[in-house]
Amino acid sequence: MSPELLLVFAAGIFLVAILYSSVGHAGASGYIAIMSLLSLSPAIIKPTALSLNILVASIATVQFVRAGHFSWPLFWPFALLAVPFAFVGGYIDLPAHAFKVIVGIILLYSAARFLFASQTEKPATAPPRIAALAAGAVIGLLSGLTGTGGGIFLTPLLLIMGWAHAKRAAAVSALFILLNSIAGLLGNLSSTKELPSYILPLLAAAGLGGLIGSYIGSRRLAQSGIKRFLAIVLLIAGMKLILT
Repeated sequence: MSPELLLVFAAGIFLVAILYSSVGHAGASGYIAIMSLLSLSPAIIKPTALSLNILVASIATVQFVRAGHFSWPLFWPFALLAVPFAFVGGYIDLPAHAFKVIVGIILLYSAARFLFASQTEKPATAPPRIAALAAGAVIGLLSGLTGTGGGIFLTPLLLIMGWAHAKRAAAVSALFILLNSIAGLLGNLSSTKELPSYILPLLAAAGLGGLIGSYIGSRRLAQSGIKRFLAIVLLIAGMKLILT
């Protein structure tokens, strides 16, 4: 990869990390969109997205926990089965076409979440234990299969079902994403053992973006305008992956 293209690549990663980490996410679907537009191979996309996710999710977790938004009783039922299922999903190598379609659907789902999420908070109630365990297993498998941390599924689920308010959902999702990304990366590396040689500048860009975005998200109000702008970007990228 040329230095000029790498600079553009890193700038995109930086912006995605800011936007996603402001809502407790780590940015995997955005990183995947950028790498797909650059026509990188799925074998490179998946472990790279997970590596960036681990760094940004670590930063977001610290920021949201320090701000007092995290809940262990809400977190652990979702995470218990998600982590082993993410490892299994990361070990599975999907065909290129199936990979593109699945990732495209995830991007569209994420876009819909940002576009149509209600701006009013429902009273939060504790989720049924069985439902939380089952949802965690499904989300973990999907996150490992697609190279994401699962936050684009967990956060809207928590909000739609009324199981958490926005900032608590963001805090729980951040640690959920971190653990799933680690499990997914370990599963992926055990089968492919491949990371790009230019991963370090991408990690630097993602780390800086994660610091900025997670500080804004954990200490300030969420920005609905940024979410909607991001939704447009993900909508275009998702349709591109599905239709091409």
